[in-house]
Amino acid sequence: MAADLQPEWISCLPSSWSYGVTRDGRVFFINEEAKSTTWLHPVSGEAVITGHRKTPDLPTGWEEGYTFEGARCFIK
Repeated sequence: MAADLQPEWISCLPSSWSYGVTRDGRVFFINEEAKSTTWLHPVSGEAVITGHRKTPDLPTGWEEGYTFEGARCFIK
């Protein structure tokens, strides 16, 4: 599973970054300077509370998830 959101994850965000939370509880990060978002923490490169699974056989930055229909998919 992805890591839980912890205070140190927020305190170590670079100055141009903030975070948001979707209705379903997924945490995303906002780069105010580049006007972009990502599911991965900008310092650690780890996903935080995504509801997806990280498995050891996947490349760095990839997670395993499932569609609403139950089909297995991979998310980067």
